[in-house]
Amino acid sequence: MYTPSHFAESRVDELHRVITQHPLGALVHQGPQGLDANHIPFLLDAAPAPHGTLLAHVARANALWQEVTDGAPVLVIFRAASAYISPNWYPSKPETHRHVPTWNYQAVHVHGTLHIRHDEPFLRGVVARLTRDHERQSGQPRPWKMTDAPRDYVQQMLGAIVGIEVRVARMEGKWKLGQNREARDREGAAAGLERLGETLTAEAMRGAKGTAT
Repeated sequence: MYTPSHFAESRVDELHRVITQHPLGALVHQGPQGLDANHIPFLLDAAPAPHGTLLAHVARANALWQEVTDGAPVLVIFRAASAYISPNWYPSKPETHRHVPTWNYQAVHVHGTLHIRHDEPFLRGVVARLTRDHERQSGQPRPWKMTDAPRDYVQQMLGAIVGIEVRVARMEGKWKLGQNREARDREGAAAGLERLGETLTAEAMRGAKGTAT
């Protein structure tokens, strides 16, 4: 990933935060027909340090687990804040007109090896933890849990999935949030986003440390 130094984010806790808050990742692997991608909600396990492990599951009907050999290298892409930035939001625009549109975003690239898991304790654990986390985040007054469904139905569903584990070797973070702009232009763009309801990107921009004054 092309990442100028002023956009680079290497803090493991920040990269983990984005993965946890935006768990739908694009798992990219080399298949028999070339590059392929699957969009999967992941669970982050912080062990082993420093990068941790990504846990998930796919349908048994998904050819992914048969096409990729155990231990094959993969890339998982996560994205958080993302929005179009208009030059009209920069207070300095009328002074020079030397601005063009851009797109601000936060992205995390996770590099690791893929491992297939068929053992039921692993599958039950991943499904239970994913359900617990997402039910809580969705604000359910009475969170759904696996025991809400009949035992035989849960057993049938577990038989229809395959577990996957991505052992993380390294992570790259890119926070492209206008850090190279003047402070007044960063604020002008953040305010413009807020007027459109793009509060996530606006907040991320205000939290990023700029390299220009």
